[in-house]
Amino acid sequence: MNGIVKENPTFVLLLGMCPTLGTTSSAMNGMGMGLATAFVLICSNVVISAIKNLIPDMVRIPAFVVVIASFVTLLQMIMQAYVPGLYATLGLFIPLIVVNCILLGRAEAFAAKNGPLASMFDGLGMGLGFTVGLTLLGAVRELLGTGKIFGLTIMPEDYGMLVFVLAPGAFIALGYLIAIVNRLKKA
Repeated sequence: MNGIVKENPTFVLLLGMCPTLGTTSSAMNGMGMGLATAFVLICSNVVISAIKNLIPDMVRIPAFVVVIASFVTLLQMIMQAYVPGLYATLGLFIPLIVVNCILLGRAEAFAAKNGPLASMFDGLGMGLGFTVGLTLLGAVRELLGTGKIFGLTIMPEDYGMLVFVLAPGAFIALGYLIAIVNRLKKA
């Protein structure tokens, strides 16, 4: 549960900002990227925690990267086969999951020190927190930019502000959402 609220990777820890800012032009894109990252996070945490005693300290980080890259490659093939539209939209950001600091950070900080079951739940919590953060940011940007959320019209498109669909809108919306989260934490 820590990853969802108290240690949310997007709004509290500020990890994974590249996909956060780059893929959240809509709620669907944000959710897709969040779920993709959550899948890799859960699977890699379980495998890393299972093989942690077999990996020498000198090659620990490269071994973690290989495990993460294997799951990203698997995810890439699955997305390309079953959700080609989302795969095309997310594009380059799917392979970049390999170097997402959330994955390597959780592998080093948690999976390498705990068992597979605890690591699975850690990956699930952090993955869901990342998914919630990206989906919320995408929904806010989509609503303010196009008047829609998940493609459903909420307000006429004439009232949309194009800046929120573009790159500067990601920074603006993220900044306000972080401020709201910080304010709610103090209350």
